[in-house]
Amino acid sequence: MKKNFRIEMDVRAFECDIQGIVNNANYLHYLEHARHKLMNSVGLSFAGLHARGIDLVAARMTIQYKASLRSEDTFAVDTTLSKNGLRYVFNHKITRIPDGKLCFTAVVDIVCVVDGHLSDSQEVNDAFAEYLE
Repeated sequence: MKKNFRIEMDVRAFECDIQGIVNNANYLHYLEHARHKLMNSVGLSFAGLHARGIDLVAARMTIQYKASLRSEDTFAVDTTLSKNGLRYVFNHKITRIPDGKLCFTAVVDIVCVVDGHLSDSQEVNDAFAEYLE
């Protein structure tokens, strides 16, 4: 079974629209925050990589909204990771706590750009190794 990374968060009122539900774009912010926290947990700094000419950038996203989150809901973002060629494939799911209701799923392909060129990074591969096994 693949290793799972989990982060728990709370919906903030300003993330909701006039209907009282989380605005659709905010789900992508939640996913990005989860990816950055996963990176930090394996010793990678997004800013540190960039300073050395290594950028991880989103190449493709497939998303599916299942149920709405509302202000003050607590939720979890669960993430697993695989690699397909040069792409790191992040599989995300957002579930509401405490009822476990699935609210959102996404597959996000991230590629590595080194000094302006699509490339592979051994440093990133090594850092993600425990998730890629």
